[in-house]
Amino acid sequence: MGIRTFFAALTVATAVCGGAVAQDMAFFRIGTGGTAGTYYPIGGLIANAISSPPGSRACDDGGSCGVPGLVATAVASNGSVGNVNAINGGAMEAGFSQSDVAYWAQTGTGLWEDQPPVEKLRLIANLYPESIHLVASANSGIETVADLAGKRVSLDEPGSGTLVDAKIILEAFGLSEDDVSAEYLKPDQAADRMRDGAMDAFFFVGGYPAGAIAELASQHDVKLIPITGPEVDKLLETYNFFGTDNFPAGTYDGQDADVATIAVGAQLVTSADQPEELIYGITQALYNDNTQKLFAAGHAKGKEITLDSATIGAGIPFHPGAERFYKEAGKLQ
Repeated sequence: MGIRTFFAALTVATAVCGGAVAQDMAFFRIGTGGTAGTYYPIGGLIANAISSPPGSRACDDGGSCGVPGLVATAVASNGSVGNVNAINGGAMEAGFSQSDVAYWAQTGTGLWEDQPPVEKLRLIANLYPESIHLVASANSGIETVADLAGKRVSLDEPGSGTLVDAKIILEAFGLSEDDVSAEYLKPDQAADRMRDGAMDAFFFVGGYPAGAIAELASQHDVKLIPITGPEVDKLLETYNFFGTDNFPAGTYDGQDADVATIAVGAQLVTSADQPEELIYGITQALYNDNTQKLFAAGHAKGKEITLDSATIGAGIPFHPGAERFYKEAGKLQ
């Protein structure tokens, strides 16, 4: 059986109250990320929350509060770019993406400037912030973004969202890649170089505390550089997929005070081709009181998935089903 055939909607008979009741069952694949990251476990929580297979107990009776007949699964993937491409190609019904990557894909800019735009990409929900870390060695002399001039700075790998974000931040402070001694390494590689004294600073985008940075901070004197000021205020006006954020004191070893930064959202996105009623039901299930309790108990980032943050930093159009739910909930005009 081909995957398209298997995942097509099918009709099953379920015994309810002693009688056979026909109920449509549909499969819904959610692209997440690597199994060691945050997207995958959060995707599992969401898949469970929006599923309600035929024969399930009713929500009011302690059963699933998901969409009747829906069976959702979280699928491990390479992350944002892969998920957007899979949605565009019909291999996934939905997926996780950084808000900046979603914006570039939908508008054909940034990472997508040499590719056709994914015009049908639509937002279901903004889930939680992925903070932009700028980590510097304590003896580097770096106190602000502007101090990166002339320093050895890793901007992350070519093709990564972090690299594009880092270039936007440098530009906001009047710098370019040519003004720093730029390297293009993954965060764990950049951290290794910093331990060896061969790296002054590096960028990383992700939820905190990030494992590679926590490990580095426990072994080496480092500091988080604030990403704030009038330059950032102007940047936020230009790029609506960014939002303000903050690292609370104690997030990393040696961090005695809060540090201001900016963030992109971890978003759940889909295609405009998905039925309005289905996406409405999924969005409604995400913010059910029972679901919210499961999110808060299930993962450290789960408690940040709230109705109040769902429409922040959208960047791309909402799916009509999600938009209808948020309007009814008073979160969109």
